[in-house]
Amino acid sequence: MAATAIGLDIGGANTKAALVDGEGPPRVFTEPLELWRDLAGLPGAIAATVGALGGDGAVALTTTAELVDVFASKRAGVLHVLDAAEAALPERRLRVLTIDGELVGPTAARADPLRCAAANWIATALLVARAAPDAILVDCGSTTTDVVPIAGGRVRAAGRTDVERLLAGELVYTGALRTNVAAIVDAVPIGGAPCPVSAELFAIAADAHLLAGRLRPEQCPCGFPDGRGTTPAEVRARLARVVCADPEQLAPGDLEAIADAVLEAQVDAIARALRRIAGGFADPPEVVAVGVGAFLARAAAGRCGLMTRGGAGPLSGPAGDVAAAVALSVLGGE
Repeated sequence: MAATAIGLDIGGANTKAALVDGEGPPRVFTEPLELWRDLAGLPGAIAATVGALGGDGAVALTTTAELVDVFASKRAGVLHVLDAAEAALPERRLRVLTIDGELVGPTAARADPLRCAAANWIATALLVARAAPDAILVDCGSTTTDVVPIAGGRVRAAGRTDVERLLAGELVYTGALRTNVAAIVDAVPIGGAPCPVSAELFAIAADAHLLAGRLRPEQCPCGFPDGRGTTPAEVRARLARVVCADPEQLAPGDLEAIADAVLEAQVDAIARALRRIAGGFADPPEVVAVGVGAFLARAAAGRCGLMTRGGAGPLSGPAGDVAAAVALSVLGGE
């Protein structure tokens, strides 16, 4: 790399940054901020996230925050994010990622804001393609899962926008942290019998995976529906609410069965998409699993009979949890 740049991934619930400088593993930082609760706090979150990594180099950014319904439109959301970034980083050179994988200046981004909406997936895919030229990237984050085909060292995605990617099976709207349990399962086993779930936001995927030990509390910088924390008692209370109960009203093992049902449904949803994308390859591709929900990606790959690798290049290890930010740091520094 000719220079270093900070990669900045601005989401609706978290702002993530990474710095890859060739001197050890990537440095990363995450600042939780639920935009629908504190829209005015975005410039501060951006400044804090970038400031935590130091330096004064360029910033390459992407946004998925525009989908938050506090914005009247995605166009308005992208423009708000650009305003916030420029206000927070007045001395920094900014570049914005497009859905075509280009880094453009703020003026060009403002001229076509929808081209800059939800482009984080292509940053990760472009970087993975260098280390794994024939593979499927499965990036399971807090809210969604990207399933991106890579062949001959090039990103071969059929879709670019969110709706195109949903139609192509390249975007699965399930994540390891923030997805409403009621959006994942229709029923869960209680006493061995299927029990319909309440159609309320009582618990999220993070609760299921915390209870089962698949996630650690420090991996869950997300708000929980009841505003409480990640202690076992708090997690169990939320999961019991899924079937309109308190933990004391359920038998031993019922809450664990709920957690396992959530895992099964999420793995099944990702496996269906992965099987569809893998069908376009002449030979079975390997799966590059990244994201805080990489364990879901690995399980889905196993269900499809595909081999996995845990990251690629600088995306290996914990840096894979903020893959788009890491990728943007590399791309922005070139």
